[in-house]
Amino acid sequence: MAEKNKLSIICMSGDFDKAIAVFTLASGAAAVNYEVNVFFTFWGLNNLKKKTGRRFIGKGFLARFFNFLLGGRDNLPLSRLNFAGASPLLMTGMMKSRNVATLAELFQASIALGVNFYACEMAMHVLGLTKDDFIPEVKGVLGVASFLDLSKGGQTLFI
Repeated sequence: MAEKNKLSIICMSGDFDKAIAVFTLASGAAAVNYEVNVFFTFWGLNNLKKKTGRRFIGKGFLARFFNFLLGGRDNLPLSRLNFAGASPLLMTGMMKSRNVATLAELFQASIALGVNFYACEMAMHVLGLTKDDFIPEVKGVLGVASFLDLSKGGQTLFI
């Protein structure tokens, strides 16, 4: 029996446009029967937060401050030409008007298609976060070595 194709994505970015790329690739690969594993680290963890607005979460003053500034999936800035936060709204409107899946739709499709989400243990520790801060679909909290082992035998992308 042939092995299933595998795609692993390391999501380090908390930028709107890069999150679009992560979830487009993840949902697209899962739709054609790839095993897809996404490892969220540092700013990429924003994509997994339960509370998507600006919240003071985390352990310690600096962690709470950083997590407030980062917000969550609903507060991701565009990596260029963010225009004080207006660009993600404008981009979402453009996507809808052209019948292109939005970030929210791509995120939900990734969940529905069984994409495996993993949170980086070290980044969580630095940012004072726990697994309870994330959506229930996070399959696990891993270190780098465990994710590399999980990724073995497939293609790995860094976004």
